[in-house]
Parts: sequence; C-alpha cells; structure tokens
Amino acid sequence: MKKLIFAFTAIISMTVEAQNITDAVRYSGSDLNGTARYRAMSGAFGALGGDMSSLNVNPAGSAVFLNSFSTLTLNVENSENEVSLMNGFNTNSNSNTDLGQAGAVFVFNNNDQDANWRKFSLGFNYNKTASFEDDYLAYGNNKKSITSYFLEYAAGVPVDLLELQDNETISDLYSFLGETEGFAAQQAFLGYQGYLYDYNPDEAGNPFAPYTSNVADGNFYQESAYAATGLNGKFSFNFATQYQDFLYLGLNLNTHFINYDRVSTFFEENNNNGSEINEILFENRLSTLGSGFSFQLGALGKIGNSVRAGAAYESPTWYTISEETTQYLKTFSDDQGEAVVNPNIVNVYPDYKLQTPASYTGSLAYLFGSAALISFDYTYRDYATTKFKPTDDPAFMAQNELISNELQGASTFRVGGEYRIENWSLRGGYRFEESPYKNGITVGDLEGYSAGLGYNFGNVKIDFAYDRSSRENNPQMYQVGLTDRLGINRENSNYTLSLSFNL
Repeated sequence: MKKLIFAFTAIISMTVEAQNITDAVRYSGSDLNGTARYRAMSGAFGALGGDMSSLNVNPAGSAVFLNSFSTLTLNVENSENEVSLMNGFNTNSNSNTDLGQAGAVFVFNNNDQDANWRKFSLGFNYNKTASFEDDYLAYGNNKKSITSYFLEYAAGVPVDLLELQDNETISDLYSFLGETEGFAAQQAFLGYQGYLYDYNPDEAGNPFAPYTSNVADGNFYQESAYAATGLNGKFSFNFATQYQDFLYLGLNLNTHFINYDRVSTFFEENNNNGSEINEILFENRLSTLGSGFSFQLGALGKIGNSVRAGAAYESPTWYTISEETTQYLKTFSDDQGEAVVNPNIVNVYPDYKLQTPASYTGSLAYLFGSAALISFDYTYRDYATTKFKPTDDPAFMAQNELISNELQGASTFRVGGEYRIENWSLRGGYRFEESPYKNGITVGDLEGYSAGLGYNFGNVKIDFAYDRSSRENNPQMYQVGLTDRLGINRENSNYTLSLSFNL
C-alpha cells in the first residue's frame, strides 16, 4: 500500500476533520481501572491509600503501606451495546481480557525514632486508563442520503480538480489533492469518481459549476458499522513520605500512551424512482498512536483516630499524537453496474499536540476501628480547557473554540465501603460521572456500582471485584452532511482478579 505524507501549509479543512472534538473527549476521559480492591470500592481511595491503584487518585497513598508491596491484576471486560438508527434497533456484545494493573511499592523506614519524617516510599505502577475496545452495527431507514456528506465537501471545489487527466490514476489524483487541497477535496473527489453526483453541462465553462446529485430523494436503508481496538495506559513513578503520624505527601511522574485503531463502514441502499445510484459502501480506517506526560501531587492526613482526608491535583496530560487514515468507496447502479474508488493511499498526518484537562480531587473517609470503613471522593475536571496545539493554527483555533463552546466542567462522585470479618473483606461502591458535553446528549452521564471480596493469607492477598456501569451516547454519523445521530446505550461489566504480595 502506498504512503502519503502531507506537507501542510494552508490545508485547513484536512486538519479540521482529522482531529476534532470527538478525539479530544476520547483521549481526555478515563475508566474505572485498577486493582480488584480499588474497583470493588468504585475507586473511592483518595483518603485511604495503601493500595497500588490508590496512587492514581492520590500519590501520597503509597506512604500508607507498612511494608513493601506488589500487586498484579487481570481484567475481563464485557460490553453490551443497544444501538438504534432511526426506526432500527440492534444489540451487540464484545469481550476482552487484558492486564489491568501491575506495580510495586518499596517502603524505607527511618530508624531514628525521634525523626519527624518517619519513612518514604518509591513506587512503580502500570494502570490501564481507558479501553477503546468496542463494536456495533446500527441499521434503519432514513430520509437523508450519505451523498449529502460528499456534496457538502464538494461545494466550492472546481470540477477540473476532480477529473482524471491523461495517464493519471485514482491514487495519483487522490494524493495530489491531499498534498495541495486537503481533506475536503479528497472527499469531493471520492464522491465524484463514484458517480454520486455530476455537474451541470450547461455551465461546463464555469470551474465552480453546481453539482447535482445522482441519488434521488426518497427512502434509504442504511447500516453503520463500527469496530475499534486499543487502550490508553499510564506508567507512574511515585515518591511519597510520611511526616510524624498524621501527614502523608506524594508525587507521581506519569508517562502515557495511546493505541487506537478504528474501522467505520457505512452502507446505503435505495430503490427511489429516478435514482442513478442504488447502493453505496463507504469505509474509513483510522490508526492512532500517542505518548504523553503528566504529574500528580497529593496529601493525605489523619484527623483523630477515625477520620482521614485527602487532596490531590493531576496536571493536564500533554500528548503528542500521530494519525493515519485510509478510505474506500464503492457504488452500484442497477443500470450501469459497479464503480470502485480505492485510492490505495495511507494518509499520514503531521504529529499534533493535545492538552487534556487537569483534575482536582477531594476525599474523606471514616474508619470504624479496624473492622470497617467508608470513603468518599469528589473529582472535578473542566473539559472545556482541552486544547489542540499549536493554538495559533487556524484549524486548531476553530476546534478549540468548538471545545470551549460545547464542553463543560464535569464532576465525578465515588463512594465505597469495606467490612472485615477475620481474614475476609467484603466491599461495595457506587460512582456517578457527569457528561463532559453541555448538551448532555452526545455523551450522557455515567452511573455505576461495584462489589467484591478479598482474603488475606498473611503475606499473600487475593481479591475479586465485579463492577457494572451504563452510559448513553448519541454520536453523529458524520461531521457534515449526514449528521443524524445514532442512539447507543452501553453497559459495561468487568470482572477483576488481583494477587498481592508483601515484599
């Protein structure tokens, strides 16, 4: 397959479509991931510490460990999508098994009994931040055709740019348009070469002749398929210390990675009177790799014998992201047969920067002696501060303005509890996350609950958790033209097993 590296100068429309608000939200969010104990209590660990995944909330938590400690976690994720498109309804399910967490904390005690700084700890932890594993198929009948997507991009594109010259191939012209004109011209070219529309021959001398659709108005049966794989992960280097018997302070230095691959396929069929094109198949593939950096600061304090309080700050994550795309279009006419537009080109975009929002967490916990505890976390993250960079790039300026107008600050509430019976621990939790969108429609609120148990063998601990969450999403099928929304009600179920060792 050929590769094309775009040298952008004034190609604005390409960047607008390639990096948009949907990407910003996808890479800014996080799931409930970590050890089984952490997940069983819905992540309410900011005032507790003493768990490897508590470092994700409050880095001071590693100094709570009494001795060096290590945990390894496996996770099985099941997702169920109820998908609707206009009058159509379908269900899909997906399952995935992976390494959710692995890490260790090394505790160094101060042998000087009179010292104010009692100990310090060093920790290393890997934690999956978000899973991109998903697939669904939506189908239904619509009054609007996918042709509107191509026609909108064709507006203002000269006809001469869309026609093949002598000895020129589909690949040659698709590459040329990408290098010189951008994404919009490429989409216009696909539609034109797929015979979805033509121009008025009476105005052939006008390079901006109006385009007329070869797909007649009426009813359209449509299928929208989506399949994605990948994850967002974080490696943390942690340092924490204990001051006297009541204060813990901590720092995380984090490296992040993104690995995301997506295939979206759209099929449309019609038998409308006067329609010259009766079937359309449009496929888009996206491959994304990214790396980033962030840091976290945290404090945890004891208030008397029973109350614990915590506060933590997580900086924005500063990502560098690279993306590649491919496209394919096939159309069919009952009268003329099949037309295939396969450029066989990989569009390689220039690396871009993404700054995700910072977050602030306040935590409170109450301990009922050594038998039970209840914990509460509150986190605030302002998604409207998400930024594509460089911010003075005209395309990114437009996207950043869209982000500022459509996204909002969102709160997350987590509550968890634990009850110990000899060597057994019973756990449960609840969480609620507000939508990052002001409209609350594109991505809805999330609600989840969890439960789990653990057994302490002494030097070895084994923990199991089950958590379930639901969220409704209503994404647009395309950014322009065919902007109808899908309805997706997603249920996530996770089974987590952790094995922990005293070192």
